[in-house]
Amino acid sequence: MGSPAKTDPPMIRMVGVQKHFGSLHVLRDINLEVARGEVVVVLGPSGSGKSTLCRTINRLEPIDGGSIEIDGSLLPEEGRALARLRADVGMVFQQFNLFAHKTIAENVELAPVRVRRIGKREAHETAMWLLTRVGIVDQADKYPAQLSGGQQQRAAIARALAMRPKVMLFDEPTSALDPEMVQEVLDVMTSLAAEGMTMLVVTHEMGFARRAAHRVVFMSDGDILEDSPPERFFTDPRSVRAKDFLGKILTH
Repeated sequence: MGSPAKTDPPMIRMVGVQKHFGSLHVLRDINLEVARGEVVVVLGPSGSGKSTLCRTINRLEPIDGGSIEIDGSLLPEEGRALARLRADVGMVFQQFNLFAHKTIAENVELAPVRVRRIGKREAHETAMWLLTRVGIVDQADKYPAQLSGGQQQRAAIARALAMRPKVMLFDEPTSALDPEMVQEVLDVMTSLAAEGMTMLVVTHEMGFARRAAHRVVFMSDGDILEDSPPERFFTDPRSVRAKDFLGKILTH
């Protein structure tokens, strides 16, 4: 069997995507493809459009022009078709967004039962398996406020995985965490990448980008300036902006 990525449509395809916030042009004619099983890390200075790019892929932010496809299907603008497609796109945010009044297990079980119409017993078994996988099954009956930030973020990853998504989007998933908790979340993401999950990750974690990414996309002022394998990006960036960015980050 050859690699499926060659014949299958890309898992994410963005063509000529434009986005404005008022007079601010935050995404400028973005063209990006992410193949099935590929891990793409998006880097860039604050305000470069990284998070907006991530949020347009499941229409948390509507776009002003261009098109976005998920696994060959055009992203609908609203309604049931959008809800169905969104169910295939898992998203993990900077803030964990867990339901405070539900236990960790209930947080993970909720969407599969409501959206995927999975039976409660199966949803519970899947939740326990996923919480084991992210290393917090012993916290299943606790409430989010009783967990550390790193544990909450791992619960949020389990919750996204419970929907059996085709692709996972991570929008700066470690930036709200205390430094000692960052690695436990990155470890879960690294193992997901190793298992072949299609991932688009907005992050400042250079070690993760080097270790887990197939490609690094560098953004500045709403443009993609570089798109290359991590080794080349970190050792031989082409653009002045990327050199400047790496110079500031890697010397600290």
